[in-house]
Amino acid sequence: MVKVQVKPSEPLDKALRRLRKICNNEGITREMKRASVYEKPSERRRRKERERIKAIRLSSRS
Repeated sequence: MVKVQVKPSEPLDKALRRLRKICNNEGITREMKRASVYEKPSERRRRKERERIKAIRLSSRS
């Protein structure tokens, strides 16, 4: 669960912007969009395989 503490003199727009940034960085927004539509099992397998390959490539860079 994501929480954003609003500072006393901070505008609400700025706090909302921080919340959106945190959600994007953690992948929450992407996950919500993905879950909003039905994904066929074959598409799910392909997506997970792509994510696995991407994670391997990223880990081999470092």
